[in-house]
Amino acid sequence: MAGQKKVPLRKCVVTGEMKPKKEMMRIVRSKDGEVSIDPTGKKAGRGAYITLDKECILLAKKKKILAHHLKTEIPDTLYDELLQLAEKETAAGNEQ
Repeated sequence: MAGQKKVPLRKCVVTGEMKPKKEMMRIVRSKDGEVSIDPTGKKAGRGAYITLDKECILLAKKKKILAHHLKTEIPDTLYDELLQLAEKETAAGNEQ
């Protein structure tokens, strides 16, 4: 009798929703202050999870939610990368 494997949940810093870790993207700030996208979820540093959804990412940018959580400035290029990832995710979801 095999037990069900526990799915790790994470809270989206924008919506406050608890979702499976695989459905979200981790943004990490390293000790030297560099902010990057962490698709593996294993980079060292302070992390914040965000839902890969266009509205969610735009809201985070508008209200500077990621900057608040990571206590640093977030470059616009990072939001652009997140939006591209969200579009790919949406396109992949539509194909199935």
